[in-house]
Amino acid sequence: MRILGIESSCDETAAAVVEDGRKILSNVVSTQIEKHKIFGGVVPEIASRLHTESISYVVNEALEKAQLKISDIDAIAVTYTPGLIGALLVGVNYAKGLSLSSGVPLVPVHHLRSHIASNYITHPELEPPFMCLVVSGGNTLLVKVDGYTDFEIIGRTRDDAAGEALDKAARTMGLPYPGGVNLDKISQNGDDKAYSFPKPRVDASPLDFSFSGLKTSVINTVHNAEQKGETIIRENLGASFINAVVTSLIDNTEKAMQTVDTNKLVLAGGVSANSVLRRRMDETAKKHGWRIYYPELSLCGDNAAMVASQGYYEFISGKRADMSLNAYATMNITEANY
Repeated sequence: MRILGIESSCDETAAAVVEDGRKILSNVVSTQIEKHKIFGGVVPEIASRLHTESISYVVNEALEKAQLKISDIDAIAVTYTPGLIGALLVGVNYAKGLSLSSGVPLVPVHHLRSHIASNYITHPELEPPFMCLVVSGGNTLLVKVDGYTDFEIIGRTRDDAAGEALDKAARTMGLPYPGGVNLDKISQNGDDKAYSFPKPRVDASPLDFSFSGLKTSVINTVHNAEQKGETIIRENLGASFINAVVTSLIDNTEKAMQTVDTNKLVLAGGVSANSVLRRRMDETAKKHGWRIYYPELSLCGDNAAMVASQGYYEFISGKRADMSLNAYATMNITEANY
């Protein structure tokens, strides 16, 4: 079964064709990084306009690379939540028009479910149930995945997402967009114990995350040094901050794994590409005897192959959308039932 995936939730316009949820036939991504870099982050209005300019070309290229026509496609899967509302609407409306004109069924897909599904492509042997740590610029969740369309939130951030904290730290340190990626790069040889940061915790819910305090702390560290005329060693500050964020992620993941009857741990989302998170999660998994999975680097960021993969499982479960499908800026991963 061949699914065409369409993704436009943030600053990547993407389309892909995936067979049976696991095999990529094509995967095309048009990134907007260079356009947003001068602003230090994604500008929603610009993102929407660039999606509009690129989406037809990207979808056509995905079909051409797969050597297929739209009539060869079994379903069109499109990201409809969460994300930048204007950006989402470009993908949703294009997918609706394509579905209407071709007669190919339309399947709405939750963005975070797609990130989890990227692991099905990288690891064809992976099947639920498993625990998943979803870490991105907008979300940080611990999700128990009982089935391909069956999700239970075990823990979540109470304020900022881990990726947002990393991006803000990078920007405060004067690093260019995308911040998290560049912070990871410059911190490779830094001393992760050079700077100390508070250990965040949420007493009322020990599996929930909080990163606002860490974010404020790194901002204050930089500003205080500037006021005193002191030199900040960015490599050390970056390494120390990443270490603090990753430690929080690992601590809660260890607690969450004690609550479930599975030894499979999956990482997903853009921050799953972080080298420190991967290395330390590998070490933690080895210590506990867990089986750990994470997407190949090319599938960690936003792409349409993951949308097509999750779309396959939504489609075979009976999920369909009609022309009333709308986009939503926010929606719980457990509520994504159209």
